[in-house]
Amino acid sequence: MDRKKLLLITVIAALIGSWFLFDLGQYFTLEQAKAQQVALQDTIAARPFFASLVYFAIYIVVTALSLPGAAIMTLLGAALFGFWWSLILVSFASTIGATLAFLFSRYILRDWVQAKFGHRLAPINAGIKKDGAFYLFTLRLIPVFPFFLVNLLMGLTPLSTKLFYLVSQIGMLAGTAVYINAGTQLGEIESLGGIISAPVLISLALLGIFPLVAKFVMGLIEQRRVYADWTPPEKFDQNMVVIGAGAGGLVSAYIAAAVKAKVTLIERHKMGGDCLNTGCVPSKAVIRAAHAMSEITRAKEFGITTGGVSVNFEQVMARVHTVIDKIEPHDSVERYSSLGVNCVSGEARILSPWEVEVNGERMTTRNIVIATGARPLVPNIPGLQDVSYLTSDTIWQLKEQPKRLLVLGGGPIGCELAQSFQRLGSHVTLVEMVDQLLIREDADAAELVHSKLQSDGVEVKLNHKALRFESIEQSDGSRIQRAYLEHQGQTVTTDFDYVMLALGRVANVQGFGLEELGITTNERGTVEVNDYLQTKYRNIFAVGDVAGPFQLTHAAAHQAWYAAVNGLFGQFKKFKADYSVLPAATYTSPELARVGINEKEAKAQGLQYQVITYGIDDLDRAITDGEDYGFIKVITPKGKDTILGATIVGSNAGEMLAEFTLAMRHNLGLNKILGTVHPYPTMSEATKYAAGQWKQANAPKMLLTWVEKYHAWMRQGKKQSVVDQTVTKPASTNQAAEPLKENKDM
Repeated sequence: MDRKKLLLITVIAALIGSWFLFDLGQYFTLEQAKAQQVALQDTIAARPFFASLVYFAIYIVVTALSLPGAAIMTLLGAALFGFWWSLILVSFASTIGATLAFLFSRYILRDWVQAKFGHRLAPINAGIKKDGAFYLFTLRLIPVFPFFLVNLLMGLTPLSTKLFYLVSQIGMLAGTAVYINAGTQLGEIESLGGIISAPVLISLALLGIFPLVAKFVMGLIEQRRVYADWTPPEKFDQNMVVIGAGAGGLVSAYIAAAVKAKVTLIERHKMGGDCLNTGCVPSKAVIRAAHAMSEITRAKEFGITTGGVSVNFEQVMARVHTVIDKIEPHDSVERYSSLGVNCVSGEARILSPWEVEVNGERMTTRNIVIATGARPLVPNIPGLQDVSYLTSDTIWQLKEQPKRLLVLGGGPIGCELAQSFQRLGSHVTLVEMVDQLLIREDADAAELVHSKLQSDGVEVKLNHKALRFESIEQSDGSRIQRAYLEHQGQTVTTDFDYVMLALGRVANVQGFGLEELGITTNERGTVEVNDYLQTKYRNIFAVGDVAGPFQLTHAAAHQAWYAAVNGLFGQFKKFKADYSVLPAATYTSPELARVGINEKEAKAQGLQYQVITYGIDDLDRAITDGEDYGFIKVITPKGKDTILGATIVGSNAGEMLAEFTLAMRHNLGLNKILGTVHPYPTMSEATKYAAGQWKQANAPKMLLTWVEKYHAWMRQGKKQSVVDQTVTKPASTNQAAEPLKENKDM
C-alpha cells in the first residue's frame, strides 16, 4: 500500500476513533438537540452566516466519515434554520459528504476489491456501467436502506463521481425534505422512528421503484417509436422465420420445430453453412491427412521402417469432399423437413419486422432469426487482385498442391492450415503482424504451438506486415508471384505460388433488408444485439458470426437456443445469453484448447489469481504415445479451488478440456476433479494431476506440521493402548493352518 493511502487511512481512523473515544455521539442525540435548541438559536441570530457555515462543515464531516448523527443534525438544522434554508444546507452538505465517502471508498478499497473479486463482480460492473444511475436513484429514494452503505458500496463500482453526485443530489431530496419537515416541530418528536411512519415509508418505497417503472415505460415508448412506421399483419403465417442454415440457423429452426412452432428456414446457398462446407469439417479432414503423414514420418521413432511414402494431393482433397458428403445428411433439407421445418432455398429479404420475402413470395411471421454468418476478410492490399490468392472458402477447390504457400494471419485458421499443408509437402511461410501467434492466448501456450510449427518446417515470420503483391513476368514467359513485407522498418520479399488469406471474417449484414429497417451494426461490423440477442426490433434476433462476439460453431448453436426460446416464449420469460463457460480449441499439433479466462486476461482484469501448471511430459500415457509435450494451466482465485479458466496445450487437448468445462459449468472445483477416479493410463489423468498440483500448493502447512509431530510421537515406542495389546488367540492350531493349506493347493 502506498504512503498516501496509508496516511488517509490513518487520518480517517483517527477521526472515527476520536468520535468514540471522546463520546462525541452524546451531542448528537434527540434529547441533546432539544436541550440545546434555544441556546443555539440565540447564537445563530447573532451570527447567521457563520453558524450556517459551521453547521454545513460539521454535516459534511459526519456524512463523509459515515458517523451516526446525520439524522439528528437534519432535524436540528430544520429547527434552527427553518425549512427552506435547512433544506438547502442539508441537501448540499449531505451530497458533498456522501461523495467524499464515495471517493474514500474508491481510493482505498476499490482496487483491492476488484483485484480479489473482479471476476465475480464483472456482471455487477457491467450493470452499473449501463444502468448505474437508475440503481442509485432507486436506493436514494428509499431511506430504509442505510445511505452510508450506498456511498461506500458505490465507491467500489465503475460509476463516475460526477454521476454519483448528481443522482445523489436529486435522489436524497425527498427523504431529506421528510426529515426537515419533521424537524421544524422538533419539540414534538419523541423518537426517530416516529418520523418515518408506515404510510410515508411505503410512499417513499413506491417512489423508489419509480425509476425502474420509468425505465420500463420508456422502453415501451421506445419500442412504439421503433415500430411506428410499420403496420403489423392481422395474422401470421409463421411463428418464426430463420435466415441462414448454418449452425445458428439450423439449431434455431430445430428448437422451434421441436416445440411445435411453425418455422421456415431459408438458405441461399448450401445447408450446413460454412462449418460443413468450407470451415470446420473440411479443415479437420485435411488436418487428419496431415496428421497421418506426420505419423508416418515418425515411424522410425517407434521402431517401424517404412518404404517410399508420397502424398497424392488430389486424393487428399477428394477425401475432404467425401467427408463433407458423408456429414451433409445431418444438415440436409430432407432431415430438417422430416423434423417439421419448412426448408426454402432462395434469397431472403426482410420487408418489415414481420414480413420476409423469398423467391417472390411473401410470408408473415411473429419472429425472425438472422443467422447469415460471415465471409473471409479480403483486405485492400495493393496488387492482391493480380496474384493467386485463396481464402477458407476457396482453398478446398485446389486440385494441385502448392509448392510454395504463403499464409497471412497467425490466428487459428492460419496456424492450422499452415501446419497441415507443410506436413503434406508444401513449403509454407506464415506471416503475422504482431509478435505472437494466436495472440489471444497466453504467450507460453502460443510459443509451444509456434515451436512445433517451426519443427515441422513452417517458416514463421512474426512482426511482418504485408505491404503489396506483385506478379512479375519472366523472360521465359513464366510468372513469379512476390509479396513485399515490412519488418522493423525494412522491406523483405517472399515468393509464392498461392497466398492464403486468414485475416479474420466479415459478418454478412448486407443485401437482405437490414439497412432499410435501420438495424445497426457495432464497431466490429456485426449486428448490434442486446443481452437477449434482440436487435432494435424485439422480435428480430441475430445469432452466430453475424452477431458475434465469438466466431465458433458451438457458440452459434449456443446462441440459437436463446434466440429461439426468447422469440417463442419471451412474453413469459426471457433469458440472457450466457457466455461464461464457452470452450474453444485450435486444432494444430499440439492442440491448444481453453475455457474461461487465461493468465493474460486475469492480469488485464486485475484479478488476484493463482496459476497451477502441470507438464504433460510427466504423464505416463503421453510418454507411451510419444506425445509428452505441452501442459495444463489452471487459473484459480488465490487459496480457492474454483476454476476461473483452464488452458491445455497437448495431444487431444480439445477432448481433455471437456472435464474442465463441465466442472466450471456446474461449479465443481479442483477438489472434485481430484476426488474423481480416472482410468490408467489415459490422457485424461492429466486433469487430475493438475488438480493435485493445486492441492499440493495449497496444503495446510501448519496442520501438516502438527501431523508430522504426531507421527514422530507415535514412533517413540511408548506404552501402547489396551486395544493395541489385545491379541485374539486362534481356536486351535489346525484351524489356523487349514487356510494356508488351501491357499497352497490353489
